[in-house]
Amino acid sequence: MIVDGRPVTGEPRPGQCLRTWLREQGATAVKKGCDAGDCGACSVLVDGRAVHSCVHPAVRAVGREVTTAAGLGTPESPSPVQQRFLDAQGFQCGFCTAGYVVTATALAEEDGTVADDELAEVFKGNLCRCTGYRSIRDALAGRTNVAPGAGFGCSAPAPAARRVVTGREDYTLDLPLDGVLHVRLLASPHASARITRIDTTRAEALPGVRLVLTHHDAPDVLYSSGRHASRLDDPDDTRLLDDVVRFRGQRVAAVVADSVAVAEQALALVEVTYDVRPAVHDPEEARRPGAPLIHGEKSATRSRVADPARNVVAQSHGEVGDVAAGLAAAVHRVSGTWRTSRVNHAALETHGARAWLDDDGRLVVRSSTQVPFLVRDELAHVLGLEPDRVRVVTGRIGGGFGGKQEMLVEDVVALAVLRLAEAGVRQPVQLELTREEQFTMVPGRHPMRVEVELGADADGVLTAMRLDVLSDTGAYGNHAPGVLFHGCHESIALYRCANKRLDAEAVYTHNVPSGAFRGYGLGQVIFAIESALDELAREAGLSPAEVRRRNVVRPGDDFVVNGPADTDLVFGSYGLDQCLDLAEGALARDAGEPAPDGWLVGEGLAAAMIATIPPRGHHADASVACEADGSVTIGVGTAEFGNGTATVHVQLVAEELGVDPARVRLHAGDTDAASYDTGAYGSTGSVVAGSAVLAAARDLRRRLAAGERPDADGRVVGRGEHHGTPRSVAFNVHAVRVAIDPATGELRVLRSVQAVDAGVVINPEQLRGQVEGGVAQGLGSALLEEVRVEAGEVTTRTFRNYRVPQMGDLPPTEVLYADTHDALGPHGAKSMSEAPYNPVAPALANAVRDALGVRPHELPMSRDRLWRLARNARCSAADPPRNPQEEP
Repeated sequence: MIVDGRPVTGEPRPGQCLRTWLREQGATAVKKGCDAGDCGACSVLVDGRAVHSCVHPAVRAVGREVTTAAGLGTPESPSPVQQRFLDAQGFQCGFCTAGYVVTATALAEEDGTVADDELAEVFKGNLCRCTGYRSIRDALAGRTNVAPGAGFGCSAPAPAARRVVTGREDYTLDLPLDGVLHVRLLASPHASARITRIDTTRAEALPGVRLVLTHHDAPDVLYSSGRHASRLDDPDDTRLLDDVVRFRGQRVAAVVADSVAVAEQALALVEVTYDVRPAVHDPEEARRPGAPLIHGEKSATRSRVADPARNVVAQSHGEVGDVAAGLAAAVHRVSGTWRTSRVNHAALETHGARAWLDDDGRLVVRSSTQVPFLVRDELAHVLGLEPDRVRVVTGRIGGGFGGKQEMLVEDVVALAVLRLAEAGVRQPVQLELTREEQFTMVPGRHPMRVEVELGADADGVLTAMRLDVLSDTGAYGNHAPGVLFHGCHESIALYRCANKRLDAEAVYTHNVPSGAFRGYGLGQVIFAIESALDELAREAGLSPAEVRRRNVVRPGDDFVVNGPADTDLVFGSYGLDQCLDLAEGALARDAGEPAPDGWLVGEGLAAAMIATIPPRGHHADASVACEADGSVTIGVGTAEFGNGTATVHVQLVAEELGVDPARVRLHAGDTDAASYDTGAYGSTGSVVAGSAVLAAARDLRRRLAAGERPDADGRVVGRGEHHGTPRSVAFNVHAVRVAIDPATGELRVLRSVQAVDAGVVINPEQLRGQVEGGVAQGLGSALLEEVRVEAGEVTTRTFRNYRVPQMGDLPPTEVLYADTHDALGPHGAKSMSEAPYNPVAPALANAVRDALGVRPHELPMSRDRLWRLARNARCSAADPPRNPQEEP
């Protein structure tokens, strides 16, 4: 066949899809997102027609012309469609972009534009998890959103933009496959069992199998897959391979073979005998006396598990003031219980890593991680190596959203490389998870049950807040303490109240583990608090915005939850008052599209606060060097995965030094690029790593002004650092107007507005995209997304069953900015990657309450649940009322 204009010969294997065949020929513009025809990341043109190459047989392309994004244009000379995506900045992580460009090319006019009237239908097979689709729509319509330049306030394009849109940017596994060995994982079919026998003899005898790893081959070291600046933040409850399995999908063995196909054949030959044990899947039951103990053998002190005998991994119990007295004195009291679902990150690039030994015998791991330094240090800990004998490096990463703040594949490939080296084999080893494994093995958002009781005086001023929070951390406690404490902290500390009580516990179950996800627990707790506060506003006769104005913290207040105030958290700036005004005013000014006849209409609003940096340390070192040729090189450890740090760091340096951004090169996402960087999570890419980069640029400028001579490499180098303290706060207010068809439960968002307090705006287009992407994920988890688990078995295993929002599912969101200048961020900027997600679900729930007269208490507010709410709202007085959450 002809591939991107060059003849390629070769015989596809029987049943082989076009995607894998093309990548074997080096066509890495073709991405793996689902292998089920659901996401469009693998789209190519076959004789000019767009197809999903993951479900297109390779044999059907023999003798035909196949064109990938890389065959449409080059970074120097992009095609008309690719130029549209450049002008609109129609991507964030960019993993989906090659597929969009290809699909659009099949439909576009000569100038590269695509008609807007059928976009939702035409592109329903192309998913984007980052953008919220507005910038993609802009690209297809030929709108321009970026401009050349580097200064603050300029919508400068991403440094890698030309390579991304032309399919030339290298993601994690976009490397040559010559000599690479492949890993496949054997998963447990049981939720709770002990392995009494495992025989790998038959698997090892299969031709092409190089190694089979079981718990007998793994280090007897406890650790956590969740990564933080201090490894003591997470419980040591995990082994690389264990003889005890605690959830269906837990890895039991790893086969290393010459090909993925051989490795999968060998999995069926591994013989395992299990002693199946009782399992517990309900967190309420898991902490009751007599429940099966999931980590009962762990030491509370050594493994840092709060109460192994109750399956409680983390807890917080405490009170300030007198809540009972505050409730007794209240004129208005409301209470309720809210539940949130398990949500999958659905980053289009699955977890993957490749490891090898370099010429010096150093272990090198190329990984799709948000935290290369933290993975390096934990690999050294688990494998008994010195950190300087391990290098972790990233390419561009296809989305993360917190899910790649875990060490889930790097440990397996690293162990395989070391074991093979002991046998005299020095070949790279690669593991790429499937989409099904992403659902069944990889941690998602923590499901939570949150009870809230609020009391207020006659004026609607809070007199008491009481919360009881239960978090299902699943089989392992990675991120359980952090998500629990953070989720409760800013959501409760947002409001001034003399009497507060919090009882919160994160509990082990035999379910798939939970982990870090955008918002880090705040979205779950905020959903409950903001819903209860909205009900309180109704009781007190106040508008949603007014009840918040009377109760939110203001500069000078302490941030109080259920104990001493957090003194490390300060008001670097304050824009919540502006956000409330902006959101309320926008909704009053423009109601959005009209509602269909007979549909019920409602409005809702919710607020959120978030710390701009995680607590207990977040550190970044950076360097900025003036090279002999006059170019500038940034060295920083932070990885780029659609968070926009690469763009921000280049803008900071270009403005500080007064150079063209094209002269600035970025060496990032590599433990060899800097001395240390905690990593890109907790929205720190701009405020921590960015501050370190800015400090390094200023240091370089001082050195150049002082006439410092170049070093032996012909460079003058400036260095900077930031320690992540003190920390500021950012605010978001989301407002919506919705219409609901009571006969079917269908909901349409007629108007969506988010006002954000992001400090000084570095890059308006990029910030707008981050907000829209966060809102899109908020809408998805509020209305559509739910990982269903039945008796511990995940039953939603594909995108088509899980229901990631498509282009036609998401309304446009108007993004408004408060006018603030943060004293702590670089040039007054604040982080805004996680924050937009948090107030979306409660704003929608409050609008549903307004429309139906009945309050939803469970996420997602799917069509069937809304239909039941509408039905119960219409019950006549003669018909006994039902519980709004009751199943028929």
